[in-house]
Parts: sequence; C-alpha cells; structure tokens
Amino acid sequence: MTLQQLKYVIEVVRSQSINKAAQRLFISQPSLSNALKELEEEIGVTIFLRTNKGITITPEGFEFLGYARQVVEQAELLENRYDKSRTPQQNFAVSSQHYAFAVSAFVRLLKDYDREEYEFTLRETRTYEIIDDVKNLRSEIGILYVNDFNEKIIHKFLREANLTFHSLFIANPHVFISSTNPLAKRESVTLEDLNPFPYLSYEQGEYNSFYFSEEILSTLSRPKNIRVSDRATLFNLLIGLNGYTISTGVISHKLNSKDIIAVPLDVNEEIHVGYITHKNVTNSKLAEIYIQYLKEIIDEELDLL
Repeated sequence: MTLQQLKYVIEVVRSQSINKAAQRLFISQPSLSNALKELEEEIGVTIFLRTNKGITITPEGFEFLGYARQVVEQAELLENRYDKSRTPQQNFAVSSQHYAFAVSAFVRLLKDYDREEYEFTLRETRTYEIIDDVKNLRSEIGILYVNDFNEKIIHKFLREANLTFHSLFIANPHVFISSTNPLAKRESVTLEDLNPFPYLSYEQGEYNSFYFSEEILSTLSRPKNIRVSDRATLFNLLIGLNGYTISTGVISHKLNSKDIIAVPLDVNEEIHVGYITHKNVTNSKLAEIYIQYLKEIIDEELDLL
C-alpha cells in the first residue's frame, strides 16, 4: 500500500468518476483502474463497486476512506513542516440551506487560510441535495434544520445515509421582511398579519415535499406564493414586492444589506439548526475550524436578536 494509492482513492471519491479522477491526477484511466484494483487485492477489501452507470463506494470503502484521509492529511502536514518550498493544495466543501451565517463562517475561513493554492466549495442548495452531498462525500459538512414536523423524516434519511446531525442552535421563528414593509416596526407579527403579502420560499426541485421545505409551516395555505432558487433573488423580492419568508432570525448585516430585518413570528414553533457529517469520515482540520467559526458567528448574531 502506498501513499499515492490512498490519494487515488480520495480523488476518485471526490470526482465520483475514475475517468475524471484520472484527468485531475494527470494519469491514464487504465493506470488508475489498475492501481485501485491492486490496492483492493492487497488489503482484501472492495472499495468501489463498478457498474455500467459508474462507480459507488462500498461501506467498507467508506471506512477505508476515513483512514486514508487521515494518513494523507498527516503526510501533507509532515511535508509542509519540513519542505517550505511546497504548499499543498487543500480541498474543502460545504453544502447548506440558505443561511447567511454559513456564508460568514466560510468567508472567515478563507480569510484566515493563508495559502497560495486551495479549492473550496460552498453550495447553497436544496435540502435533499445537502444530505446527498454529504452522503457521497461531495461535501464534508452539511447545514440544515429540523423541527417537530420534519424531524422523523429527515432523521430517517440521515440514518439511511449513515450521517450524524450535530446541533448548532434552537431558534424561535422570525420573518425576514424589508425595512420599509408596513410590518417592520412591529415587535412581532402573526400569520394573519402576513396574509396580504407575498410568501417567498425556496423551491426544492424533484424532492418538493413539505418535509424537505426550507421553511417551517410549509403546509399552510397562503394566497400569494413565490418560489425562488437563490438567496439574492429572495432578498430582492422581499424589498421589491414587500414579501416575506420564515427563518431563524439570524441574519448577518456584514454580508447582507440592512434593508432586510427580522421580526419575531408569533407561533408555537422552534427551529433546530445543525450540521451533518458522515459517520465513517473523520473531520478534517479545515472542517473543525469551519465548525468553530459557525458557532462563534451564530453566538454573535443571536446576541443581536
């Protein structure tokens, strides 16, 4: 078993394709396939299942991947410690529902990560895709919420994907509205107060189930509904149409305009926000730093509510 073979496994999982991994590794596809087969024969474990539709990693492969990542990371730390001329490229990816604090933590991580080369990814995406990204190791961290309504379904999907939910905070629901909205000066609002205004929510694509909705109270009927796919569009419509959406109330004014404010929503509900990780993968150093930044930024924002 060689360090290079471990790097091959990590790259194949990241690329979700032997052919794409070979291109990124600058070797031929047959050479990469042979190296993987030799490794599997040596350790007596099938790491990848190969089908006409591509490859998938086995449960044994997931376990092996966790150890492989630790070895490669330690080797890179050793190389970096004793070879000042080489700065290894680092990779880190996060998938999240549309939370400003997730972006703020990502920005802080990048500002503090003083390297000439890196490849970081932040995906603000749909709920099901967050779970799928972490399940298939496209992202190391996923950020989403659960509440009394969707908890059983979400945790069922997490168990089946071998993922763990880690709590970040529990919030009372707020509405995000424009600072010029007629309700902006209210200490709190009710669902009835919101009826005259357009309701904005994030579309969930193929998995457009109430349980995968990014907003609580998704089953309620509303007279005016608009679905969007990104946070910038939603914020523009909050301002331009006096619309509203329901979220945690945690909003970063360092990244977002003060034209958007959070007003408490008078309902008996809670939003439990957390991050998910894969049970068979040890958090990288970058992941641990990002999680710490998440907690710090959330604490700062909650103090302002």
